[in-house]
Formats: sequence, C-alpha cells, structure tokens
Amino acid sequence: MSLDDAYANAPYIPGADAYPDRWSTDAATFRDQIQASGRATLGLSYGTTERQAYDLFSPDVVQEGLAIFVHGGYWMKFHRTFWSHFAQGLLERGWNVAVPSYDLCPDVSIAQITQQIAKAITRIAEQTDGPIRLTGHSAGGHLVARMCIDGVLPQSVMTRIRRVVSISPVSDLRPLTQTTMNEAFRLTEDLAVEESPALMTPLDVPVTVWVGADERPVFLDQARWLSDAWNADLVIDKNRHHFDVIDGLRDPNSTLVTTLLS
Repeated sequence: MSLDDAYANAPYIPGADAYPDRWSTDAATFRDQIQASGRATLGLSYGTTERQAYDLFSPDVVQEGLAIFVHGGYWMKFHRTFWSHFAQGLLERGWNVAVPSYDLCPDVSIAQITQQIAKAITRIAEQTDGPIRLTGHSAGGHLVARMCIDGVLPQSVMTRIRRVVSISPVSDLRPLTQTTMNEAFRLTEDLAVEESPALMTPLDVPVTVWVGADERPVFLDQARWLSDAWNADLVIDKNRHHFDVIDGLRDPNSTLVTTLLS
C-alpha cells in the first residue's frame, strides 16, 4: 500500500502553497539587513558543486559559539536562501549561525547528502570557534540526527557539539520505500536501514526531538521512534504543524531557541 498521503504535509496545512514564497521573501529581506551591517558572509563553498555552500551570519554582540541550521524539503527541494531568517533568534542570543545547502535527490542519494552535511559542518567548524549547536527541520532533522552517529563527524568536531535539536525528523526511512518519492530516493530496504537514525546507536551527545502537535500522525510517530530509541527528550509543540513548527527559531526568547541553547 502506498504511503504517499500519510507523508504528504501540504494538503493538510491551510495556505500551504504560500509558505515557500513567504520564506524566500523573508529570507532575502533578512539577508539584506544583515549584509548591510557587515555581518553576513554568503556563498562559502564546502564542496565541488554550487549547492555545496553555506551562508554565515554573525551577531553584533559577544559571540557565544556556532549554531548550524539544516533545511528540509524531503531531500528534494529548497536551498539555503529560503531559510536565512530562521537564524534571527540565535543571532540575537549572540551565536554565529550557518545555513548550508546541499545537492538534492535524485541527483545524489540520501547517503551522499548525509556525507555532504558532515563535510559542511566540519568546514564551518574549522572557520569558527566555541561550542556547536545543531538543528534541522524535516529532512534536515534527519540529517542532524545522522551527525550523532559514530564516524560521521571527526572527533574534533563532535567534542564541540553541546546539543542537537532534531525538528520533525524522518528517523526511520523504511516507510519511504512505499511512497512514490522513492523514485527519487531509490531506497532499498537495506539502504533505508543504513540511513535511519532511529535504528542506530547515538554517541553521547544531548539530543532533543521536537515536533508539532498538529503534524501528520506519521511525523508524530517518527519523532517518538527517535526519542524512544535514543532516550531523548521529546517536545510536542502545541498548535504547530509541519511548516510553522520552526517559527520559534526567529524568536530569541522562544522555548525552541532556549532548548537548543540549554
């Protein structure tokens, strides 16, 4: 049986079609403002393709460390330029914030995207000092969770990571083999297992799993699977769906930002 409807978010979110344009517009406005103040460095390369690059935003106060946000889009959509404004809350708390993009399926596999994000985080860490916080949304939630597995990141980077917040992650990829999206993913059962954080043993790093209370049931399941498997804190954010569950990243005083910096 196809699970396409179970893993479809947009049909169940009012006004879903307007979100990408709004994200893009808000992100561009934010970048213009930060760049005008000399606190943005854009398009820094970490790999061999155009998409293997990151934007780095710096606070105007004492720098506490580095936070990295990895975007979602089912490993098939979007670019770092849609998400710049979600750096705002962390910036106002004194953190450098990096937002990488990555190549997309079907041009690359999910395993290759995992490798790219590990390379991006390593490169960004080399350019900044202090502790590191990782967060990501949806496919990005999967990717930051993958960073918690032994051998993915260098030990020199891993020892700097103080907390990972995985937002609305797909933590067990096996159900995706029963969706038409798998035409792009090309996952076999074995490949899905190899990229499923919920089926792996994490390193000793604090992890919080975050999900919206109004998300599709499968995303609540996916969040619980990861939380249960890793004995990680689970936050079910009231009145939030899959597209607005990250809005707290824009507010320096939000519970989401406070949790990431705890």
